[in-house]
Amino acid sequence: MNTLETIDQRRAVKHYDPAHRMTEAEITSLLEHAILSPTSYNIQNWRFVVAQDPEIRKQLREAAWDQAQVTDASIAIILCANLNSHLNPERYWKNAPEEVGKMMAPMTTGFYEGNEQLQRDEAMRSCGIAAQTIMLAAKDMGYDSCPMIGFDPEKFARIINLPNDHVIAMMITVGKSAQPARGRGGQLPLSEVVVSEKF
Repeated sequence: MNTLETIDQRRAVKHYDPAHRMTEAEITSLLEHAILSPTSYNIQNWRFVVAQDPEIRKQLREAAWDQAQVTDASIAIILCANLNSHLNPERYWKNAPEEVGKMMAPMTTGFYEGNEQLQRDEAMRSCGIAAQTIMLAAKDMGYDSCPMIGFDPEKFARIINLPNDHVIAMMITVGKSAQPARGRGGQLPLSEVVVSEKF
């Protein structure tokens, strides 16, 4: 399947085969591709909480208004972000030429320091990009997925023991579909969503 076909065929699937389990190698491959997603200043602020334990998944389902895909999919991935990823940025440039690392590290900290709104915005941007990477990679691997925001974030935070300097962006379920996705609801025309040069 090429990239454009994968984009065409990716859908939000709600019904999964609860008996199917992804292998550890498949989960690792999926996450190895997720961390290739771009982040501003290479801060790699996303954190991926992979939920497989049945008891944890049961708690997550209860906090997600009993949506079955939370427990029926092979895995649930909670996409979080570390809001302080701009600190100690030298590690992001360890493989870059020395002069690049010396330039970029202080720029990284300076750009985000003291700006909580920007830190949160960056967290959501980074997780959004990673989420699409996960969903497209899953589809290419023969799996389906569903991005979700239908849950109580405070309950989720307690269940996964979210650190205080982290934020939850969304959850994605991944597994083998038990039913095809419903037909697309309808895309807006390009004429309504594409702006040439200025509004």
